[in-house]
Parts: sequence; structure tokens; C-alpha cells
Amino acid sequence: MDMQEKIIYMKTPKDQLQYIYYHDCRQSYPTHTHASHIVIGCVLEGAVAVVSEGQKSVYGAGSLFCILPDTAHGIEALDNTTYSMISSCIPVPQINAEAENHTDSIRQLKQMITDAPEHIFLIAHMAACIRISPYHMIRQFKAVCGLTPHQFQMQCRVRKAQRLLEEGRSVIETAYAAGFCDQSHFDRCFRKIVRLTPSAYQKCLRPTVL
Repeated sequence: MDMQEKIIYMKTPKDQLQYIYYHDCRQSYPTHTHASHIVIGCVLEGAVAVVSEGQKSVYGAGSLFCILPDTAHGIEALDNTTYSMISSCIPVPQINAEAENHTDSIRQLKQMITDAPEHIFLIAHMAACIRISPYHMIRQFKAVCGLTPHQFQMQCRVRKAQRLLEEGRSVIETAYAAGFCDQSHFDRCFRKIVRLTPSAYQKCLRPTVL
């Protein structure tokens, strides 16, 4: 069974719930976040480790784990052994809680990048917008969003690319629409986050009947 057959992506058209089924996988995922989703994972066979804030938690068959929005985390296979798992991504509304001014400003920057990740956002310009130094802006952005502004933008570009590929767009069209300078750069960034090439990802997509 090749990698395209081991991972299946499904999304309900109405409520945008996404389900990912992994069968006998060895894939590990580097540190990333889910900006507007709660992720619930159910390990069916084998085991995986969830790494967050320097802590590694191992979940075996029959275990559930939950990852909240904006929580930086990675997923690791254990000693290159295989696992089977179902992951559910549940969209949640953005929380507009009262907070300190700089936190509100950071969340505005986050939303700006989320809405148009294909645009160029300069660190100096973003810092000037909220009237703090670039160094402090990067630190505060990571504290609020779990990633640096550059990491978050690359992740958002890949997430947008996933949506475009789900709509049936070509790989080349998707690369430029998502803000990548060329297809090779797109392939590298996409593979780093999704652990599949864009074309392989399209082959993993399945329509849902929910």
C-alpha cells in the first residue's frame, strides 16, 4: 500500500468538519498549529506522541487526545513504528475576549494574515502598525499564536493551498494563488507541513456522504 492509500482526507461540505484517516502510517509532523480548529485524535492501532511545550505525551490504541486552537505541537511516530488513527478537525469561532491592547493587536495581525496569506507582510511594517519593536512583535505573536509570523504565514499559505486543491485547482495554479514564488518552493513548504506532495494530497481526497 503506498502513501496515497494510507491517508484519506474527508470534509463535510456544510459545516466544514474535516476527518483524516491514517492507516499503518509512519508519518511524523513538525511543530504547527490549528488557528481556528480544535483537533481530536483517536488512535486505533499502534501509538503516537504529541509534543507540546517541551512535553511529550504518548497515546496508544484506544486513546483520545485534544489539541486546542493556536497550540504549537508536533506529532511523532514512535521508533518508526506504524499507527492507525482518525483525526477530526472541528472549526470554532474566533474568541473576542477582553485582553491587553497588545494581545488584541496581535490577534488583528493574525486575522490579517489568515484572511490573505498570499500577500507580503513585512515584519517592520506589522510592528509599526501596533507601535512596538519588530523583536517584541515576533515574541508576542509567538506567545499568542504559537508560531512566529513567518511560520504562521507559511502555514496559512499551505492551508489555503489545501482548500484550493480540494476545489480541483491545478497544482501550478494553486501555487501562485496561495502566494508561492514557484512550484518547487510550494512543493517544499507543502510537504514540510502536510507530509505529502500537493499532487499526492489531491489523490488522498475523498468525497463525504455525511
